[in-house]
Amino acid sequence: MNMTLSLTGIFHTIFGIVALISGFMILWRNKQISYAPRVGKIYLITTVITAASSLAIFKHGGFHVAHVLGIFTLLAVLAGVLTEKMIFFKSWNKYAVNLFYSSTILFHLLPTATEILTRFPPDSPIVSSLKDPLLQKTFLGIFVVFLIMLTWQMKWLKGQK
Repeated sequence: MNMTLSLTGIFHTIFGIVALISGFMILWRNKQISYAPRVGKIYLITTVITAASSLAIFKHGGFHVAHVLGIFTLLAVLAGVLTEKMIFFKSWNKYAVNLFYSSTILFHLLPTATEILTRFPPDSPIVSSLKDPLLQKTFLGIFVVFLIMLTWQMKWLKGQK
C-alpha cells in the first residue's frame, strides 16, 4: 500500500491534527465550543482549513463521503458562527450553536478513523474497505460517544444562565 501523502494531504493532516487537539481542549476546558476564546478560534479556523482542503483530495478518483462531510463541516461552522453572533433561535440559540459546533467534531472523527484504519499498519492495514464490519462498528462507536457528549452538553447548557 502506498503511504505517501500529497502536499495537500500533508497540509490537510497537519491542520486536522491541530483542529482535533484544540477541539478536545476547548471541550475539556469550557464544555462547549465557542468562537470567543483563543482556542475556539484556533479550532474553528483549523476546522475550516481542514474541511476546505479535504475537498481537494481525491483518493481513488472522484467525489465521495469524506467530501460530503467536508461540506457539512463548512456549513456547520458557518451556521454556528452566524448563530453565535446573532440570535436566531431565542432561548434555544445556545443549544443550536452547540449542536452546530459539536457536530464538527463528529465530522472530523469519522474520516480520521477511516484514514487510520485503512492506512495502518502500512504493510497490512486493519481494514481494507469502507464496508469492513470493524470500520462500521468504529463509526457506530464514534456516533454513540458523540450522542452521549451532545446529551451531556445540552444538560450542562440547560443549567447555565
